[in-house]
Amino acid sequence: MGMIPGCALMIIEELQQKYAAGERNFTDLNLFEANLTGINLSGANLSGVNLSVANLSGANLTDSNLSKAKLNITKLNGAHLSGTNLNGADLNVANLVLVNLKKAQLIAAKLIRAELIRAELSGANLSLADLSGASLVEATLRKTNLSGANLKGANLRFASLTGSHLIEANLQGADLSGADLSGADLSGAELRQTNLSGANLNGADLSGANLRWADLNGANLRWASLSDAKLSGADLSRADLSQANLLNASLVHANLSSACLIEVDWIGADLTGATLTGAKIFGASRLGIKTEAVSCEWVDLSANGDKSQVYSLNSGKIKSFFHETLPQVKIIVDSPLDSSSHYALAATYYQVSKYLPQLNKPPSIEVNSCRTIISFPMNSDEKLFATAYIAIIPFNDSAKTQESIISI
Repeated sequence: MGMIPGCALMIIEELQQKYAAGERNFTDLNLFEANLTGINLSGANLSGVNLSVANLSGANLTDSNLSKAKLNITKLNGAHLSGTNLNGADLNVANLVLVNLKKAQLIAAKLIRAELIRAELSGANLSLADLSGASLVEATLRKTNLSGANLKGANLRFASLTGSHLIEANLQGADLSGADLSGADLSGAELRQTNLSGANLNGADLSGANLRWADLNGANLRWASLSDAKLSGADLSRADLSQANLLNASLVHANLSSACLIEVDWIGADLTGATLTGAKIFGASRLGIKTEAVSCEWVDLSANGDKSQVYSLNSGKIKSFFHETLPQVKIIVDSPLDSSSHYALAATYYQVSKYLPQLNKPPSIEVNSCRTIISFPMNSDEKLFATAYIAIIPFNDSAKTQESIISI
């Protein structure tokens, strides 16, 4: 039921007079459908106020208290709400286009189908908020807390969510195409059928996330953590997963065609029925992964993913290829080394690694009562002999061994 216009004007005039006189406490007022365009109520206590269907376009409400306020279908476009307390407030279908909500508190707030296009929400707390069906196109949510929030079916196309917290958030069916989620924490998040095509997830934490049937076509997942993630049926074609962590991830029937998997860590991953044709897999382990019924016509084994080393596969070759033991250089010393010898080895290999990048990872050292085994795992056999030639340098008989390597 609407408010009588005359009464509304009286309440608004009285409100402005009291505010001008220094009063700040205006709790539980009924300002339904009120026209408050451009009003200044910064720092005011408006807790529990009914502002549904009101017009607050361009209003200054910075640092005000609007906790548990009713703002359904309210016009707040261009309003200043930075630092505002909106905990438990109702903002369903509200117009928040270009609104400034920087560092605002919106814990458990309701923003169902709210319009937040190009809104500024950096540093805001939206934990447990309901943003289902909301439009956040090109919104800025840097370091925003959205843990446990409901963003089911929300539109976040080209939104900036760098460093944001989305732990266990519900993003099922949301549109995050082209969004920037670099460094974001999405651990345990619900991302079923979510559109993440072309999204930037560089260094993001997606461990334990549910990404079944998600669209990650062309996404940047470099250095991302996807351990224990569920990616069954996901489209990862042309995605960049170099140096990503896919330990124990489920990639059953996932599409990894033309994906960059250079130096990916995927021990324990399940790739049953996955498509890998054209994938760049230099430095990726071929052991410890499930590859039953994998579809793969060829893979790119070149270090730079430039197709300079293409390896053709057929159904008969796939199993043996993905269970092939990768080469390694082993130096076996027929006695256990003392601590000073270990220090000398470490110092030497550190200096050598500055000039030989393939030695930048420390070797594994196995010591028992009668021998020491120093192992250098290799991504490919391309620089096997060069590595062996350099690895033997710290030892007295290195020259003789190097001669043997040259002759081989």
